[in-house]
Amino acid sequence: MEVKVLNFNGKETGRTITLSDAVFAIEPNNHAVYLDVKQYLANQRQGTHKAKERAEVAGSTRKIKKQKGTGTARAGSAKNPLFKGGGTVFGPRPRSYSFKLNKNLKRLARKSAFSIKAKESNIIVVEDFNFETPNTKNFLNVLKDLGLESKKSLIVLGESNKNVYLSSRNLKTAKVVSHLELSTYEILNASSLVLLEGSLEGIEENLSK
Repeated sequence: MEVKVLNFNGKETGRTITLSDAVFAIEPNNHAVYLDVKQYLANQRQGTHKAKERAEVAGSTRKIKKQKGTGTARAGSAKNPLFKGGGTVFGPRPRSYSFKLNKNLKRLARKSAFSIKAKESNIIVVEDFNFETPNTKNFLNVLKDLGLESKKSLIVLGESNKNVYLSSRNLKTAKVVSHLELSTYEILNASSLVLLEGSLEGIEENLSK
């Protein structure tokens, strides 16, 4: 699959680059994508929810009425879950929602996500660029020149680039990651995927295994 290479001003450089069919042109595996996205979202959950159960609620343990003859259900104490202020029955407890997925399945999910974006023509390849200092205005100009100022975009770097990352940090619609930090969720969640030329070798090397 051939894609035109643009510069950071959105102009064609006259060059094209061939994307690996093994990464960008496979038949997407929807179930692998589902599992990887599910794991990503599960890992975002703090799992700190907690409700007090019967043994943890503050209150007297005195038997509040006699066992029989009242015409109502028996009750052992004011902490009974049926009473206002009583404990919660089987309430939520702190827990981890994370679960394990095999590396091969996660790799298949990311290749499927790339292939979906390629099929939708939502992949842009841009020459590597850098800023002398972090500058959000310059980064916004790059997005504007690429026609992405109002779209949710994911910019993938070949190597960690502090100036580019800091320039994008305050923007809600753009996220900058290195090729080693890519996740299936972030690939699919972005309207447009901007791959810097230097990131392609790392992406294809990691996912062609």
